[in-house]
Amino acid sequence: MLQVVNQRNGLKAAEIAADTGIPRPTVYRLLETLEGLGFVHRDHSSDKWRPTLQAKSLSSGFRDEDWVTQSAVPEMVRLGRDILWPLDLVTFNDHRMEIRESTHNISPYSIDHGMVGLKLPVLDTSGGRAYLAFSPDEERQQTLAGLRARMGLDGPIILKDGPLDHILDQSRELGVGYRKEGFRLATQSISAPIFRGPRVVACLTIIWTGSALSFDKALEMYRDKLRATTGRISAALERTAPPG
Repeated sequence: MLQVVNQRNGLKAAEIAADTGIPRPTVYRLLETLEGLGFVHRDHSSDKWRPTLQAKSLSSGFRDEDWVTQSAVPEMVRLGRDILWPLDLVTFNDHRMEIRESTHNISPYSIDHGMVGLKLPVLDTSGGRAYLAFSPDEERQQTLAGLRARMGLDGPIILKDGPLDHILDQSRELGVGYRKEGFRLATQSISAPIFRGPRVVACLTIIWTGSALSFDKALEMYRDKLRATTGRISAALERTAPPG
C-alpha cells in the first residue's frame, strides 16, 4: 500500500482501496498506523494521503547506506524549501545512477513524482557526470570500463552534447556535473558530489524546467548553494559514517 501512495501524487483512501484491492476500512486503519509512524501524512484540504521523506528512506538496497540518507535528508529539505525546485540524491549502483531520496513530492515546481528507486543512465545525467568527474582516477577508469563493456562502446565516448572527456573537464571546472539537454528534454540539472574521504558516495541534483530558467541563470543562482549543501553533508558523513 505504501508503494502505491509513493507512486502517485496523493491518493484518497477510496482510491488506495481501489488500486490495492484492500477493503476501505482496512485502508483507513493502515493509513492511521503509517501516519503515526511518520511514513504518510494527510492533506486535509484535498483529503489525499502522501508519503513523507521518512518513508523514502525505506527504499530497498539502501539499508547499508542509511547514514547517507540520515545526513542528507535534513539538508535536502532545507535547500528545497529555499529554492523550491526539486532535488534528487543519487548513488552509483550496478552501472546506473539510482535515486535514493527525492524532494519531488514536496516541491511546488516538480513535474515528476514517485522518483525514489528510479534508475538513470550514468553518461546522460548530471548526477552520473558528477560521479565520474569527481571520483578518483582509478575508480573512474574502472567505472568507464564497465560502462563500455555493457554498452558495447569502443573508442572515445561521444554524447549528444559533446565528447565525454570534455564534459567531465567542464564539470570539474564548474564544480558540478551538468545536463543542458538530452535525457529529459523539458528539464535541465546540475549535480554536486558528496564525499567520504576521496570517494564520491552520492550526488545531489537540482532539476528545473528549462523553459522557466536558463542554464546560466540557474548556475548563477543555485551552484554555490548546492555545493555548500553537499559540503555540509560530506562533513557530517566524516563525523558519523561507520568505517568501510
